[in-house]
Amino acid sequence: MKGSTNRRLRRLHRSLGLFFAPALLLFSLSGALQTYRWQEPKGYGGNPPGWIVWMASVHKDQALPRAAKAGAPEAGPPPGEKAKAAGPDAKGPAARGPERKGPGRRQGLMLFVGLFGLALFLSTLLGIAIALANAAARRTNLLVLAAGAIVPLLLLFL
Repeated sequence: MKGSTNRRLRRLHRSLGLFFAPALLLFSLSGALQTYRWQEPKGYGGNPPGWIVWMASVHKDQALPRAAKAGAPEAGPPPGEKAKAAGPDAKGPAARGPERKGPGRRQGLMLFVGLFGLALFLSTLLGIAIALANAAARRTNLLVLAAGAIVPLLLLFL
């Protein structure tokens, strides 16, 4: 590969990395938190902080969290349907019996995915630091990084 091609590829890699770095930071951290269901009251052990709920909503729904309507029923089947579904003819996890995987079997993968999210978060921070250490391109790099934060926020709020 020619030296000029290699330089162009490195510049493209740096620009794409800086532009998408803010999204990588958000999605890697929120994904790691969602692995343990910390955006839900049952996973957090109470009402989760608003920032976790906000990140999870953006991650899962690409939208801001909506406030729950007062008096609105919870999502799910009507109350009578739960009793019917638990009957002997029910299909789904309860009907499968012994072949169903228990929560203990998922712990290893959950740990891996949580660590993966944190490693991606830290790796992205290191990439930003390396890119900003280049004094010759620092201003351009900061502009690309800022654009990568501003564009998705504009798209989220518009």
